[in-house]
Amino acid sequence: MKSKVAILKTSPATVLRDYHRLMNLAGYQEALPKDKETALKINISWHFFMPASSTTPWQLEGVIRAMKKDGYDPGKIHGCHNRTVVIDAHLGERENKQINVIQAHGLKNEHLYEDGHEWINVREAVGDLADKFLVLNQVYPQGFMIPKEFIGSNIIHLPTIKTHIFTTTTGAMKNAFGGLLNERRHWTHPVIHETLVDLLMIQKKIHRGVFAVMDGTFAGDGPGPRCMVPHVKNVLLASADQVAIDAVAAKLMGFDPMRDIKFIRL
Repeated sequence: MKSKVAILKTSPATVLRDYHRLMNLAGYQEALPKDKETALKINISWHFFMPASSTTPWQLEGVIRAMKKDGYDPGKIHGCHNRTVVIDAHLGERENKQINVIQAHGLKNEHLYEDGHEWINVREAVGDLADKFLVLNQVYPQGFMIPKEFIGSNIIHLPTIKTHIFTTTTGAMKNAFGGLLNERRHWTHPVIHETLVDLLMIQKKIHRGVFAVMDGTFAGDGPGPRCMVPHVKNVLLASADQVAIDAVAAKLMGFDPMRDIKFIRL
């Protein structure tokens, strides 16, 4: 069966219900078992709100409403953040109004780098798959740790449509960069394209289901993820295939995905 990417035009008046339709067009209920914990991997690219930079509150709201409407247990859904060297996630989730949405729905909100969250060596999680990594064994010769709670869980990535100074475009695959790796993840910047492929291999091994919902109400153009010119585009994308959704988003932004975006080609 071919991969499926759902695309909808939206508007401020319809965006919340459009997210519900979008996710079902992309088959999210088949991709994400309801009996598993589901992490909403929220993207914060800047402390402050900048159109197209970070997960929007209406994106988060639309996804949560859709899941609740379709019978997912809110007790098994949680927001998810990791540490970074450039962004304070607590400040970012407040300034971008993400925590407001999480709290309004009574969901758990996990900061994976804080006390109470166990991290384990990636080889313990994926076994011999680690031998197939393109670059991570060279970047981290002593190995690296990933969040234990990701193992066996669903994950929904919540990127926006935007360009990026290191990867040309950024989306679903790049969103895992902020979840699986700790604050030393900038070590991978010289081999960032290969790193994203390695991270996708890890995700497909450890998660029960992987899905992406991408907001393009604003699209960011320029040296992202912060120094961008936002454009109102009012499109929404969703897919269970992280490569396919990133390829479609790149095409919408005017790129040739296979020629211009190395991580997609890899």
